Amino acid sequence: MPLERIVATALTIVDEEGSDALSMRTLAQRLGSGTATLYRHFDNRAALVAHVVDRMFGAVELNGDELLTMGWERALRTVAHTMFDALARHRNAARLLAEQIPMGPKAMALRELCVAVLLDNGFPPRVAAYAYATLARYVLGFAVQVDGHGAGQPDDTQTAAVFEHVDPDLFPATVAVAGVMPVPIEEEFSFGLDLLFSGLARLRDEV
Repeated sequence: MPLERIVATALTIVDEEGSDALSMRTLAQRLGSGTATLYRHFDNRAALVAHVVDRMFGAVELNGDELLTMGWERALRTVAHTMFDALARHRNAARLLAEQIPMGPKAMALRELCVAVLLDNGFPPRVAAYAYATLARYVLGFAVQVDGHGAGQPDDTQTAAVFEHVDPDLFPATVAVAGVMPVPIEEEFSFGLDLLFSGLARLRDEV
């Protein structure tokens, strides 16, 4: 059985039923085969998860040559938004990233590209490594909060109603900003990127 079909089916299971639903037995049943077929490709569930995660990173479509000619901030902002869109489409699968550091070829290619952008723009190796790790975790944290179509938090309306009824005597500061709460997740994401990149610019200037 082709590896591509197996991994695609595993990703579908996670998308539909959540990461906890993925097991060798469940995958074999969905494929109409035995678990022995799967163990020819994967030593264990962790190996299967690694392939699923890397397939998800394959959905992060970027033009590496273009990124390398942009300024570092524009390039990383492009990466962040593209990664966010890809992971948000598979937010159940994105949760698998909590199980392991992605080391598949597609994930490695993305890391290589981003670190190269930073190094080429004057960031020292330590800062470049930390910057990519922080950016990747930041994007992941937001991606797992949106619905399956990247449309934002499903309970925004309900949350807004809660803020309208906050006791002003107990939480006066919260009441003062209640009119703009909750912050739309897309705007919060962009605002946080501004803060992150501002900090990185300062670190580079201090070198």
